[in-house]
Amino acid sequence: MNYQAFVPVPGIIRNISQIPNDCCNQMVSITTPNGPNNFFISSKTIVIGDTRLRPGMPIAAFYDSDLPVPLIYPPQYQAEIITPLRNNEIVTLKFFNRNLIASDNSLQLNLDRNTDISTLNGQRYSCSIGRNFLLVYYTVTTRSIPPQTTPRKIIVLCG
Repeated sequence: MNYQAFVPVPGIIRNISQIPNDCCNQMVSITTPNGPNNFFISSKTIVIGDTRLRPGMPIAAFYDSDLPVPLIYPPQYQAEIITPLRNNEIVTLKFFNRNLIASDNSLQLNLDRNTDISTLNGQRYSCSIGRNFLLVYYTVTTRSIPPQTTPRKIIVLCG
């Protein structure tokens, strides 16, 4: 999968509705600082931690920017990944080199023993995490270039 084209949209779930005549798909409306966004959730959408989504929950929904989207308001995207967030938490999905620096030089990771590292299906990951796409959860960064952080959680997107 081309994770490079995935764009996160953080927000608060405003509403979850069923698609008419389709019991397996849903539409999730979120409120963001830039206005409302709608995300179509299908059986192919990955929901991190198998979390049941509910109104009021802070999330980040990732969509594939290479796919066409209708020019409507509010924007409507196909959700590829949805992840719940903690208060003031930021999530990013980037390729990190062996030195744990993002390919766009936007973030450097400093791991400690409390960093939770797992695979997409929740299994413990015990190999080197460099040279992989990583879903990184963090709250603060340094003002250095690149900014550095000690993440709370990292999900390694293998393959």
